[in-house]
Amino acid sequence: MKIVVFSMTPLFLNRVMGGAQKQLHAIAHHLAQRGHHLTILCTRREPDAVARFKLHPNIDVIPTFRFKQPYPEPYATPIYHLANAIQDLSQYLQEADVYYSHDGGFIFPYTYQNIPTVISLRSILFSETLQSAFLFNGDQLILISQHQKEVIQHTVGRFFPELSERVQVIYNGLDFDKFKPTPPKRILELIREVNPDEHLIALYPHRPEESKGILDVIEVTNKLVHTHQLHNLRVLVPKWMDVGLSADVRAFYAELLSRLDRLNLTQYFIFHDWVDQNLMPEYYSLGDVTFSIGSYVETFGNVAYESLACGTPAIISRVGPGRELLPEHLIVKVNYGDHETIANEAAHILKNRITVTEDAMAHLRTVFDQHTMLDAYAHAIENAQKRPPMHYTTMMIDHHTRFALAPWCFAIRDAQATDRYTFYNEFTSEYLNDVQPFELIFDTVFTAERAQQVELTFETMMRLYREGWIVPLHPHQTPPTRQIILSKPQ
Repeated sequence: MKIVVFSMTPLFLNRVMGGAQKQLHAIAHHLAQRGHHLTILCTRREPDAVARFKLHPNIDVIPTFRFKQPYPEPYATPIYHLANAIQDLSQYLQEADVYYSHDGGFIFPYTYQNIPTVISLRSILFSETLQSAFLFNGDQLILISQHQKEVIQHTVGRFFPELSERVQVIYNGLDFDKFKPTPPKRILELIREVNPDEHLIALYPHRPEESKGILDVIEVTNKLVHTHQLHNLRVLVPKWMDVGLSADVRAFYAELLSRLDRLNLTQYFIFHDWVDQNLMPEYYSLGDVTFSIGSYVETFGNVAYESLACGTPAIISRVGPGRELLPEHLIVKVNYGDHETIANEAAHILKNRITVTEDAMAHLRTVFDQHTMLDAYAHAIENAQKRPPMHYTTMMIDHHTRFALAPWCFAIRDAQATDRYTFYNEFTSEYLNDVQPFELIFDTVFTAERAQQVELTFETMMRLYREGWIVPLHPHQTPPTRQIILSKPQ
């Protein structure tokens, strides 16, 4: 079978720019080993992603697209680059048996209207991925968490009821032969400023973005050093691969260094070169705790689970699939922005040298098995069949419309006053506690009539709808899964 694959992100032979590309490498190799020939079309980037190469004898990688680099806003490029992208993909599809778009970033559905098409969306934040979701007219849509599925179902699915028949959730899989406790050796040649015999080591293996939590890590480190007196703490932060290409990234790093200087934290942070994938097990194993405490709404979030697989505890925000993928007793979860709790949890882990339990390891191996993931992708791609276009529908929103709490929101019940709730919106990072009757109806499907019984006006309902706290439901649509966190709200 000839498979054409799209990747908006540049690809490299021995390094990856993020979790999505890591999964693409694994999926492509699995399909190639099953005898298929893959042509992966990706974005060209000067100077390090310009020449075609082979990932495998059956995998040709061709950096052909001239989308804007560095990320984001790839469509901010001259119009002829867009025309050429459509031309290139269309020509390769002429001789293909199936089309697989790994990150959904190619937003022109007419290009794949005559070929079986499988699209996997890897984000619910990037603008081109959101456009791909609302313009989706493929035959199979792969999502990578239940949280992502509910978000898509209650946004895109509002207009395309048939979408639910085409959605399949496939969790990311981990290679447990690779991600396992690994003595740090080669990684210490890359990061010479740290000594595991002398230092407590915290990891921040993310992009240098505020939403990924770097400023939160600085605030937490401030508490760990100046309140918990952990003066042998070192926080490792990788330099993003685009630091040499983007003035904005360089400016952000400069601001970070200035902030650290103002807080007298400079000596506690080590900014090191980007770590190749083959060194990541050593990198995770070098750490004593891994931070994933940003407000960024992941669709999966590989870092925390790779860290656990290597024996290093992780602390994650209750944001996106972080709320669902592992039970609360197997990983430390915190409400976003609760720096005091994060510092307390991290201090407990660091001072007591807490490690990952066998129960957590066993759960990881069961739920995030890579062989299961790869077989599921292979089955979806190999068996893709062309389906008729989906039908666009709409519904009137009025006093009879059913509403429910949005899937990107959850409730926090105050531990001291259990009849009081705060609500968190993942997309705005806001807490809501000023709509007093709302807690009486948040855990039910309700209409304007029910809301009025607790003095919640239709106008207030519409404000909550417009601001993303509640979602309208089709007459037969299942409401989102609800979650209550017992914790003192911020």
